[in-house]
Amino acid sequence: MKVLIIGLGSIAIKHIEAIKKINQNAIIYALRSSNNANNFKDIIDLYSIKDVPNDIDFILISNPTSLHSKTILNVIDFNKPLFIEKPVFDSVINNDEIVRLIKEKNIKTYVACNLRFHPALNFIKSYLNSNILKLNEVNVYCGSYLPKWRPLQDYTKSYSANQKLGGGVHLDLIHELDYTIWIFGKPINYNSIKRKVSNLLIDTFDYTNYNLSYPDFNVSITLNYYRSTPKRQIEIILENETLICDLLTSTILNNENQIIFTDNEFDFSKTYLDQMNYFIDNLENDNIYMNDINESFEILKIALND
Repeated sequence: MKVLIIGLGSIAIKHIEAIKKINQNAIIYALRSSNNANNFKDIIDLYSIKDVPNDIDFILISNPTSLHSKTILNVIDFNKPLFIEKPVFDSVINNDEIVRLIKEKNIKTYVACNLRFHPALNFIKSYLNSNILKLNEVNVYCGSYLPKWRPLQDYTKSYSANQKLGGGVHLDLIHELDYTIWIFGKPINYNSIKRKVSNLLIDTFDYTNYNLSYPDFNVSITLNYYRSTPKRQIEIILENETLICDLLTSTILNNENQIIFTDNEFDFSKTYLDQMNYFIDNLENDNIYMNDINESFEILKIALND
């Protein structure tokens, strides 16, 4: 297996580790933007698109979101499957043309949202699909402290903190919007509030709230960069029961505080491995991916309220 990676940051390293666990003989190329870039073990550095071998199996795009459009256009003529780190773009403006080109060329795409491989969320999706339940309300919350995300890096210089790089909590934490729509479907109506409210030294939104309307219930999603103690939960209020899913511990409780699901061996890093297994398995079997560029683009429109 031969893979080209564009954007060799922290998230790319997680994907590389997953690839190596699946296929230790995989040959991984990285298209670098500078000769001074740090070298990584077993990664073959390339400095020109002309040096990319024609027999690569897929292309993994994990550079800053603001560069995704240009990057896709630069590699589209390889006609290779694309594994694109979320979010797919930082804007919907003009990117519908890229989506059209991908469809025209019949290029397979997958936009990486690894929470779709979270065991607790998969339990919820299966539980709701296999039972006739009256949903009344869903509340999703994800808050954590941005400076603690990457302890070895100055958070003010990260893409999360910089609007021009495609940062902002609404894009960084698009996972919550993605899995909500994956589980409950596309809303019939939606609106959002996006603000900068904390003292963090960033020029991006650090607070977002989405309200999604469905025929018989509503969903509220709250995201922030400034919560000192991390919290990542989804609360599902049914007619006769309430489920509280803690994504940090992979545990689901009901309103009587009974555990209805838990994964004692839960390791968040495994979601990256399961995701890459899914991608490679579908690549080898020539299957169509969930969350392709079309689906992801529609979710992005809701995230941006466009």
